[in-house]
Amino acid sequence: MNDDNVFRALADRSRRQLLDRLHKRNGQTLAELCRGLDMSRQAVAKHLSILEEANLVSSKRDGREKLHFINPVPINDIAERWIGKFEQPRLSALSKLKKSLEGEDHD
Repeated sequence: MNDDNVFRALADRSRRQLLDRLHKRNGQTLAELCRGLDMSRQAVAKHLSILEEANLVSSKRDGREKLHFINPVPINDIAERWIGKFEQPRLSALSKLKKSLEGEDHD
């Protein structure tokens, strides 16, 4: 896997939003992913293509529909390589404290 492709894909807010939506409910069609977004269908399709190139999203044909699924493996690989070496337990505690102080402690 190419970390550069993954980092480039994750650098865009819209692509992160699509990953968040797939994390909430995996196996969505392009039309479902477009719903409620301030982006054209073509823009969403392009973002999905970039996510697929980075191996962050996979797709499967189901009849006439194409379903999209999140692939957490590249993100986990990055977490293990780049975050894990920075004392994960301490960072997790700091992140939890930050979320709590900011009122975001409702995972």
